[in-house]
Amino acid sequence: MKVSTRGDYASRALLSLALHGDEDGPTSVRDIAERTGLPQPYLEQILLALKGAGLVRSKRGVGGGYVLTRPPKEITLGQIVSAVDGPIAAGDFGRPHENGACEHEGQCILLAVWADVGEHIRSHLDSFTLADMVDQARGGASSGRPLT
Repeated sequence: MKVSTRGDYASRALLSLALHGDEDGPTSVRDIAERTGLPQPYLEQILLALKGAGLVRSKRGVGGGYVLTRPPKEITLGQIVSAVDGPIAAGDFGRPHENGACEHEGQCILLAVWADVGEHIRSHLDSFTLADMVDQARGGASSGRPLT
């Protein structure tokens, strides 16, 4: 599995919102783009996808922008990546025993292995919250394990 540019940008954008979550009001797309070095037009598309997934909400007009919908400790890296890239999987090979997936020699066991690998990836990404990353970015170690 390879995290796409969209997944990376979405993670960086939400980390920026989490790092500045104590500020009053929403954060503009322009401010997020400046803080993260991300291209603003592409960031706008990503934030719309994150809004559709329920991870951020927006406010229009003067003083508008984006805020997280939940506390950073309740948003995982897996949720962010899934919101912009779709389901996290090791590949798009199908599932064992569905739609003739096991018609060829060895195919069924490999499908089970790829499904297991995908589950491990999802589980690992879900083990990191925005709160963990905020703490690490600020030089802390609350989770007990370094993220780098």
